[in-house]
Amino acid sequence: MYIKGRYILFACLLLLTGQATAAAMDCTKAASAVENTICANTALFALDAQLGTLYRQVMTLAAQPELKRTQRAWLKTRNACADDVACLDDRYRQRLQTLQTQWRQAVTWQPDAVDLQAMNDLQESIRAQSKNDPEFALEHALAARAFDSAGTSFPGDPIDDSYGETKFPEARPKGVNQDEWKALNASNIEGAAETGRTSYALMDLDNDGLRDLIVETYAGGTGLFTYVETWRRSGERFIKRTAERESSLFYTNDRGANQAITWIKLHDRIYAAYRNGAYGVDNLYLLNPLKLNQQVPKLTIRYAYALRVPAIQHKEDGTDTFELEANVRAALEQAITEATNAKPGPVSNAPLCPIPSTGAGEEDYSSYGPGHYTVERIVDLAVMLDGQCHLGALVDWFGSYTEKTGLFAQLAVRKPGTEASGTTYEVNGRRRLTDVSSTLGSVELNDG
Repeated sequence: MYIKGRYILFACLLLLTGQATAAAMDCTKAASAVENTICANTALFALDAQLGTLYRQVMTLAAQPELKRTQRAWLKTRNACADDVACLDDRYRQRLQTLQTQWRQAVTWQPDAVDLQAMNDLQESIRAQSKNDPEFALEHALAARAFDSAGTSFPGDPIDDSYGETKFPEARPKGVNQDEWKALNASNIEGAAETGRTSYALMDLDNDGLRDLIVETYAGGTGLFTYVETWRRSGERFIKRTAERESSLFYTNDRGANQAITWIKLHDRIYAAYRNGAYGVDNLYLLNPLKLNQQVPKLTIRYAYALRVPAIQHKEDGTDTFELEANVRAALEQAITEATNAKPGPVSNAPLCPIPSTGAGEEDYSSYGPGHYTVERIVDLAVMLDGQCHLGALVDWFGSYTEKTGLFAQLAVRKPGTEASGTTYEVNGRRRLTDVSSTLGSVELNDG
């Protein structure tokens, strides 16, 4: 569902049929040769509709006097084509390309000196927090800058006989004033709720005194995805951040990733602080909530862990427990410490255990086996138990971390060259921040 980068440039023309038709010329009033030619040609009429829609979008973003001047100049060159279909087709495509460029320049965020200072200030705040709390320095720094503004939230209306889908409310929700409700109804927002349960929030995201719209849609799927898009209040309407219906400001994947969002305020600007985590690192991106985001302020927070194997382990039912033998626990912790200190890749190329002269092939000794999209493979390792080499695979949930348990991971262990399923042990870890760096970078997402 998420469309990134260069695809958005072309996606801006993929509009609903009704919207495009509304933007085309009224053929009942066609009076010139060029207008009659356009109305008689399906392809030209479609190009005229696309151009009309795009022109109206650029009008809400660019300097209107100059845009109107160039549009009038273009109409003269178009009209010179008269009934020449090839000439008209060429004129329309050239104008569409020009407007696409103007639209992209207007909606793509170019971080300025204030944004870079905001990034640097947040970096220094995280470093300062780490002196007192190296475990949760990032969380404390974000909480101190959390955006606190009067907002109004409301859910969508349920759709009968659906699987949880909702539609835009039919009645004015509590907290939405008459002016906002009129603008919302004029903005064709119902399409945002087609993929699942949708909720809405009104907040002023650009400090212009008018509240903008945040649309959050839970789409489910294998990753339990939630997509968030924004609509900017412009006059009597709300204008979507992009023209593409399936492009998101960000999304969170709740199965197969570790992602979170905090709305923060820095230097009187609102940012969506989007965190995408993994073992040993949190990548934090400062997103402009009402623009297309390409190169954005990015903070990289790195951690070191003190990993341990709890003496009390849970059985497969998740409720009953058993006490791990001291020698087994010591062997597991030694293997984990050696492997994580060496910092190898998650899948070893070399055999983890000696390969016998006969029997199973090398592939049965180089790693535990394939992983799963819901977990992150940290490292493959060898574990010595009772004098025998075992294959081990340490996994976690993409660095997911809580105050109560810290890092929750698992170590799966089995003998090499056998069909045995092996044994899985719980592993916990407490982290400490080791480094914070900043740069401008593109947003990287984990799709699971």
